[in-house]
Amino acid sequence: MLIAITRKVSDRIAQCELTHVDRQPINLSLAREQHDAYEQCLSELGCKVQALPAEPDLPDSVFVEDTAIVLDELAIILRPGAETRRDENDSIARALSSYRKLFSISDPGTVDGGDVLRVDKTIYVGMSGRSNKAGAEQMRQILKPYGYEVKAVPVRGCLHLKSAVTQIAKQTLLINRKWVDSENFHADKFIDIDPSEPYAANALWVNGSVIYPSAFPRTQRILEEAGIKLRLVDASELAKAEGALTCCSLIFNE
Repeated sequence: MLIAITRKVSDRIAQCELTHVDRQPINLSLAREQHDAYEQCLSELGCKVQALPAEPDLPDSVFVEDTAIVLDELAIILRPGAETRRDENDSIARALSSYRKLFSISDPGTVDGGDVLRVDKTIYVGMSGRSNKAGAEQMRQILKPYGYEVKAVPVRGCLHLKSAVTQIAKQTLLINRKWVDSENFHADKFIDIDPSEPYAANALWVNGSVIYPSAFPRTQRILEEAGIKLRLVDASELAKAEGALTCCSLIFNE
């Protein structure tokens, strides 16, 4: 059974952190409808959704991925690069404590979960504005006894590593090569996004299907022609908060 931990949208999401996108009005009720539909999609794909209540004073808290990574053997509570987001960790740690032994990243390390891409036993950590070498090195030391390799990857022009590359099938990565170099990854196949859709590389692979934003029809066609089974969702309001589909859940084997 796959567990998917999510968190409801904060009343204050309009006050979210932004780095690479301009601030736009966010329709709170629509953002919540879209998030509910996302959770429903996870459920239909076989996940047991554990939805945490909204954190009214934490604008970015719907983006639970940035607070932790969960592997079969353990979970690591991360230290987000934006100081305003670090209070999000406590409730996530409580939720995960019944499933995994917990480790944590400490000062001076920073890691956002959006910068962490796992492909089998390799953990790629994006060196973005939110994650640093000290954080990646702490992850390396934590995970080395469990047989994982941790590899730091340069990222440019985007918020997180998974803004630029995600896994969409076994040994298959969806990539925006303007933001990250494919040579950093060990994969059998790369699928390139349509260049007119720079944010199209974030997709969520769940139980053989890929949850994908409906906002990128050209890349959608590329994926369908490659035989990727898609479940389309509308995440337009969360995208205004510089969020993406992987950001909104922590998915792991129970």
